[in-house]
Amino acid sequence: MKFKDIIEILRPLNDIMGSLSVIIGILNTRIGVNAVTLIFNIILGVLTYFFLAGAGNIINDYYDIEIDKINRPDRPIPRGAISLKQAKTLWITTALIGIVIAIIHSFLFQIFFINIIIVVLMVFIGWLYAAWGKKSGFIGNIIVSASFSIGLIYGAILNNSNVPFYIYFFFSAAFFALLSREIIKGCEDIEGDKIEGVKTLAIRIGTKKSTYIAMVFAIFAMVFYILPYFTNILNPLLFLISMAFGFIVVLFAVILMAKGNLMRENFKKISLVLKIGAYLGLIAFLLASIK
Repeated sequence: MKFKDIIEILRPLNDIMGSLSVIIGILNTRIGVNAVTLIFNIILGVLTYFFLAGAGNIINDYYDIEIDKINRPDRPIPRGAISLKQAKTLWITTALIGIVIAIIHSFLFQIFFINIIIVVLMVFIGWLYAAWGKKSGFIGNIIVSASFSIGLIYGAILNNSNVPFYIYFFFSAAFFALLSREIIKGCEDIEGDKIEGVKTLAIRIGTKKSTYIAMVFAIFAMVFYILPYFTNILNPLLFLISMAFGFIVVLFAVILMAKGNLMRENFKKISLVLKIGAYLGLIAFLLASIK
């Protein structure tokens, strides 16, 4: 097992992108927090999330070895660069690093173990998804959506255990946008999922009904995009202007979903639009912290 193989299986770029949610949570609750504490919260919070996300990628590949031998033979485990035993050890080590950083963080800044509880829960959820949730379909969709969005709440509790309502609105907007996308991806990949035995909503109830459900969740995301404006966010005007872009993009996805007789290429387009809408939402949440 070489260092470059470890880096590859961790998928650091994805981990860093996920860490952005932690930074958003921290910056939007920074009022009253001194500069030194804020810097340490960002560094330790991002490192914790980075290692937990990396651990999630490792355990995912561990359980996906048979599928990856066909679909992703170039990944470290199926190509033999990392054995299953090494991957399991690497997962435990990476998860423990994330937990230890969270423990140190809690003791240094008296966070009262709330962050540790969330971190341990994230490790468990990551394992649960890889071992069972992925093939369960809709429950797996919920786990994936929550796992990414929870970074917003995690970042906020590092500054203040009393998380303001707008952070929960941020979480809900990201959660529902990603959940809608996960369902649409199930519609897009329905043929391959049938072969792999994945029980997505599209397989259980059909693509038409699944699309309607995804549409409802996308509308929920749009509602939660707007709600933070009516709270005490740090920069409501800048948030409103930037949020409009994400709102319009998700609305466009809803319009696309409303069309009948959708084919695989349509679902692929809708999935991409929802992904863009989710990232634009994160940018709006970040800009909301500017004051």
